[in-house]
Amino acid sequence: MPDVRTPVPVPDAVSGRLRTDRNVWLCTLRRDGSPHVTPVWFVHLRDRWWVSVGAGSVKARNAAADPRVSLALEDGDAPVVAEGRATVRTEGFPEDVVEAFQERYGYDIRTPFPETKDTRALLEVAVTRWLLDGTAR
Repeated sequence: MPDVRTPVPVPDAVSGRLRTDRNVWLCTLRRDGSPHVTPVWFVHLRDRWWVSVGAGSVKARNAAADPRVSLALEDGDAPVVAEGRATVRTEGFPEDVVEAFQERYGYDIRTPFPETKDTRALLEVAVTRWLLDGTAR
């Protein structure tokens, strides 16, 4: 198993898209092994993906039970897929990540969801493999 303390660096061809693409498709695994795929907002800092989710969401529960995840940027003409392992954080969100979400999407990831009052969790994903245009890195 790859060492997730040192994630695989971002390929040069991808770094710009990680700053500008608005959404990424997140795939987590249900307890029965079937995939759960959903679009999410993200930031990418310090060679890690950060995804804000509801603490009680299917995404958070799946990642807590099985940390293997995949993330795919939306452009099918220039595919970018990252495979990695997620850590579910429910407190102690890094300040630079909080600021990045505020700047990019205009909300504080520490504030509960207004509709459901569900507290937020933060998925921290260390990449173990990049798949670009059909090539693994």
